[in-house]
Amino acid sequence: MFVDEVTIEVQAGDGGGGCVAFRREKYVPRGGPSGGDGGRGGDVVLIADERLTTLLDYHFQRHYRAERGGDGGPNLRHGKQGAPCELRVPVGTVVYDEDSGEWLADLIQPGQRVVVARGGRGGHGNAYFANPAQQTPRFAEKGEPGERRRLRLELKLLADVGLVGYPNVGKSTLISRISAAKPK
Repeated sequence: MFVDEVTIEVQAGDGGGGCVAFRREKYVPRGGPSGGDGGRGGDVVLIADERLTTLLDYHFQRHYRAERGGDGGPNLRHGKQGAPCELRVPVGTVVYDEDSGEWLADLIQPGQRVVVARGGRGGHGNAYFANPAQQTPRFAEKGEPGERRRLRLELKLLADVGLVGYPNVGKSTLISRISAAKPK
């Protein structure tokens, strides 16, 4: 089965939440805030692969999601960045945003990478909000949500053979007799 056009839904990872924590050490009374920032969510990336020839893999599975960023930790530890979701497509694939109809990319070079959905930013921990007026903030930010998009992938193909002729001379009939194609 040959598939040259498919619609998929992708979502980048959400950012991790900031942490509310306070420094606790021996001989350090009221150590102050020490909550770390959340990690960034993973991106959704399309990669042109010259070994692929069809979009058949995306015909059956249509939803893809990148990893969420890790939450911040105590002692100013930042959260882990989410792993990207890498989708391999054939060289010659054109990418459109399904909702707006906007052209996003044309993958014509082998190994070409295009980010189609950006991961959310991680939230700040309570150490970020400390200032002279508020030395012990008891709140932190949540991470931002990742982008969600519906994409239309189209595979551009170059024909090996062209058939030219006047109307009603049997071009479609000839193709249907010598191959398994069903011309309209």
